[in-house]
Amino acid sequence: MTRIAIVLGSTRPGRLGKPVADWVMARAAKRTDARFELLDVADYDLPLLDEPLPPSLGHHDQEHTKAWADAVTRFDGYIFVTGEYNHSIPGALKNALDYVYEEWNNKAAGFVSYGSAGGIRAVEHLRGVAAELQMADVRAQVALPLATEFENYRTFTPSEMAEKNLERLFGQVVAWAGALKALRKPAADPGNRPHLAASA
Repeated sequence: MTRIAIVLGSTRPGRLGKPVADWVMARAAKRTDARFELLDVADYDLPLLDEPLPPSLGHHDQEHTKAWADAVTRFDGYIFVTGEYNHSIPGALKNALDYVYEEWNNKAAGFVSYGSAGGIRAVEHLRGVAAELQMADVRAQVALPLATEFENYRTFTPSEMAEKNLERLFGQVVAWAGALKALRKPAADPGNRPHLAASA
């Protein structure tokens, strides 16, 4: 069965992303077209990227990198839950994306964002990062403005429109994740990796 990770990108104490990710997981649990699992960046304690070689070479020295790579590679697609920090994504999420390369390739990506403007600026940045990692990002998006989707800007209370947008997002991510399986090569195939000069 197609496997989709709900990637929780913020690691900040008191993060608003946790109830959002829990909501996504609760709705995902009702579906029968894919298997969903929460992938919380905070659980992996990744330091700032400390691998000596570019991730595109597929050689991981650090144990934390190997654990993260093993987690990422299990899935056919991802739904990223991200806040907006200074018009971009949380640093912890960018760092986690940078740690591995081939593990992301030819997989689907969808986005659930939150922030003062619904997190849409963060997602525009994230779409470019996903493209460079050879992920196929879907058009549907769930944007959650703090003023309308969070009571007193803290307690998450998703609207009916957010619920509908999430169902649309699920459908697109699952469909693309299944379609992209045919493009993925075995991890041992070096033909799927760019040359060092192009990725250093």
